[in-house]
Amino acid sequence: MNWQQLTSSKRSGSENKTAYTDAVRTSFVRDYDRLIFSSAFRRLQNKTQVFPLPGPGVFVHNRLTHSLEVASVGRSLGKAVGDALAQKYPQENDYFREFYKYELPSVIAAGCLAHDIGNPPFGHSGEDAIRTFFTELTGTEKAQFSELLSENQQRDFLYFEGNANAFRTLTHSFNEKAAGGFRLTYATLASIVKYPSDSLSGFNKQQLVTKKSGFFDSEIETYKHIANELGIPRLDDSKNIFARHPFVYLVEAADDICYRIIDFEDAHRLNIISIDTIKELFLQFFENETGYDAREKVEDTFNGINDNNQRVQFLRAKLINLLINRVTNVFMEKEEELLQGTLQRSLIDYLPESELQLMKTIDEFSIQHIYNHRSVVEIEIAGYNVIGGLLKEFFAAVINPKSAKSKKLLQLISQQFIITGERDKLYNDIQSVVDFIAGMTDLFAVDVFRKITGIEFPQIR
Repeated sequence: MNWQQLTSSKRSGSENKTAYTDAVRTSFVRDYDRLIFSSAFRRLQNKTQVFPLPGPGVFVHNRLTHSLEVASVGRSLGKAVGDALAQKYPQENDYFREFYKYELPSVIAAGCLAHDIGNPPFGHSGEDAIRTFFTELTGTEKAQFSELLSENQQRDFLYFEGNANAFRTLTHSFNEKAAGGFRLTYATLASIVKYPSDSLSGFNKQQLVTKKSGFFDSEIETYKHIANELGIPRLDDSKNIFARHPFVYLVEAADDICYRIIDFEDAHRLNIISIDTIKELFLQFFENETGYDAREKVEDTFNGINDNNQRVQFLRAKLINLLINRVTNVFMEKEEELLQGTLQRSLIDYLPESELQLMKTIDEFSIQHIYNHRSVVEIEIAGYNVIGGLLKEFFAAVINPKSAKSKKLLQLISQQFIITGERDKLYNDIQSVVDFIAGMTDLFAVDVFRKITGIEFPQIR
């Protein structure tokens, strides 16, 4: 791969059109704007990140606030790396220098905004709930699922992946005539595909790019076209496995930095962990720093703050800034491997050993005390029941679309999702059902589930 080809401003669905020029908004700024004004992005406001919304007076992160913060960190990473690349290659042409100095922050920020846009309701348990439903199919439903779908198509649901669903959400036209979905630039679209392989090749932990999947059977040709345009190599001629676009590592790093730190902030606000625990874990990162980042100076400032929430915010800001600098250095050190498509770990995994051990301690603490906290487990169980219940009803309807109940149920699916009722298009019909459910907010999913199962009746006036 080469840095210039990786920056294509061609748009999905508008490949043969002349690029639109705007004195105010560049192509990549327009990507950011299209995402932030979209209804799919707004719906993230009512999708669980980790903790359920606790009620008035306490605010924790949802998918939307998380994505905005990841975009903020991603923008800083894009700026730092872009400046470094522009400085390293002063002999390159004006477009190269302009892109990396001024445009890369917008690309990474847009990728960060979009990275969770395909995730279903109820946090990561939403993905598990979809997988569990299809894994546990029985009888005629399982028989039709196995008979009418290819192995790769089956695995799209058996191993449902929010990242692959994000790529579908951004590139698929659904029931619109205009092609290309959100019509984002190729550079931005490629920056969100963390695992550039199909479902059949994915979920193989032997290499980073096949740890999960990055696109469904329905979007294989779309990704292949983008990869070809950007010069992203195919790693296996017999399989749909590609190298990662280097920008993916920056989007991933921004997410890695945010969730590790922000989840602690939320847990503190909910009185799950103490200020002393956060102080002990976070201050260790500054042990070998100098100047304003020296542990003594950071701790003095921390101790001078009266409000504990403000103390956590101060440490969060200091640590994010430190990690942005670390990741930028790693990215530039690993430039050759990034361009060769051979880097096999995330940028965070290349931190100095002492800091890497601290990150692992944070991960272990989070699993034990945050991700398995009662409130988190309760909403995950609710997610299994609600999403599983919705899939049970709507999947049965597409399997047997001519029954009276099925016809009523299918009327509830938004018109943007096409249900054909044709036997040879079962894969597409199931996708439409999953598209509909995965796009729901937590509250809407609960509302629909209650009404179609008779737990709650619509008002009759």
